[in-house]
Amino acid sequence: MTVGQSDRVNDMFAEWDTADTVAAVRDALAERYDVTMIEADEDAYEKLRKIRPFFAFNIAEGLYGPSREGQVPAILEMLRIPYLGSDPLTLGICLVKSRAKEVLGYYGVPTAHHAVVASMDECRGLRVRFPSIVKPLHEGSSKGIYDSCVVRNAGELEREVQTLLATYGEPALVEEFLPGREFTVAMMGNGEGLRLLPVVEIKFDALPAGANPIYSYEAKWIWDTVEKPLDIYECPAPLDQRLRRDIEALCRKTYNVLRCRDWTRIDLRCDASGEPRVIEVNPLPGILPRPEDNSCFPKAARAAGMTYNELINSVLDIAMKRCGVPVRDGRQTVPA
Repeated sequence: MTVGQSDRVNDMFAEWDTADTVAAVRDALAERYDVTMIEADEDAYEKLRKIRPFFAFNIAEGLYGPSREGQVPAILEMLRIPYLGSDPLTLGICLVKSRAKEVLGYYGVPTAHHAVVASMDECRGLRVRFPSIVKPLHEGSSKGIYDSCVVRNAGELEREVQTLLATYGEPALVEEFLPGREFTVAMMGNGEGLRLLPVVEIKFDALPAGANPIYSYEAKWIWDTVEKPLDIYECPAPLDQRLRRDIEALCRKTYNVLRCRDWTRIDLRCDASGEPRVIEVNPLPGILPRPEDNSCFPKAARAAGMTYNELINSVLDIAMKRCGVPVRDGRQTVPA
């Protein structure tokens, strides 16, 4: 493997679940329920209106616009169909990274310093601390975050912002680069029942020589393959008592401030002093089923002693109980 300034690839569908993932979720749910598959396309409204399922296991990412993750939940709310996960407002805020930072900052949750850049004129007048990292404002699954996005001078900053504006047609988020350890925390539950799964650490020494210490698109989708998986995760992460306490408190506060529901994955990175800060909130977490897929939420669940099917059905139970919908133990209906 070699590292250099990467060519941008067609990452348009990077956020979407694979056919294997969709089938794995279906099979897990089918252990206890009859499952109807509905594609999150323009026909979804009519199909949902006609079928009117008693509950929706929503994993629809959407395709167009910064509010795309909220499109199916909004339809479900219009039709009064209870569903898994956060509401459209929370999904929209979390996808537009600067809005999430603004809300978190209001409540005193530490994040990296940032600026939003919508044009090259704004970029040329920007005062930032170097190194910085340049990201699309409202993308997930490391879309648009390449090894070259860590910039160390004004020339590199302009190059990356120009590339991002042209490629994605949305503003750039220019963020202070945090040099410390990086973690991701899978969370399940609501209220007093909120549970943190074992913390996952991203091990940057597993990246190719010369790569920047970030979980880039290359690291997630190109260098890490099923045939040759990177040994990039450690779960449970080795944490001293203070850091574990700080991460847990930060994640719980973030989950509640942003009004997440049922499940979420929160990414954190430490600053130069070793203090954790929130870098991203993912209320639609990735759930690739196979261990070799290196998917963080299922990896944390396995470390907690859950199989993939147990994870899927556990979060379904959590959501159904929140909505007051009776759940099933096997094929036996149990009051919520």
